[in-house]
Amino acid sequence: MGLMSFFKGVGEKIFGNHTQVEPAKAAEVEPLRASALLAHVKQLGLAYNSLTIRTNGDTVSIIGEVAKQEDAEKIALAVGNVEGVKVVDNQLTVDEPEEEAQYHEVVKGDSLSKIAQHYYGDMMKYPVIFEANKPMLKDPNLIYPGQLLRIPPLK
Repeated sequence: MGLMSFFKGVGEKIFGNHTQVEPAKAAEVEPLRASALLAHVKQLGLAYNSLTIRTNGDTVSIIGEVAKQEDAEKIALAVGNVEGVKVVDNQLTVDEPEEEAQYHEVVKGDSLSKIAQHYYGDMMKYPVIFEANKPMLKDPNLIYPGQLLRIPPLK
């Protein structure tokens, strides 16, 4: 899956005061940040067979195994859409590989229906995008600029 870029200054706030770390304290803080990200994935109830999360500043590596492509993509988005994360290196192995989703970076003025119109040619397909981004999205009307969304292929 490779590297994915995110806006470092937006997203869920799970690190408390560990968003910006001075280099001398990085060795102490990195395990705490990795643990917070793993707890975040678990709290969202995302599926995985095995998962290791490592952090190095604003870069996060996710390593392990998942059953489906969708699971790998959702885990990458869950950790990437966190304030303080700029890059996710998705090294997850997928048991049942499928076509990868596209991604859309939300800009001011976007709505899920507008995004559905762009990718699918039908604004009424917005529930497909909403479902593809659950449980990170809890309401189809609550998206924010800088957020990265999964746009799965239509079946």
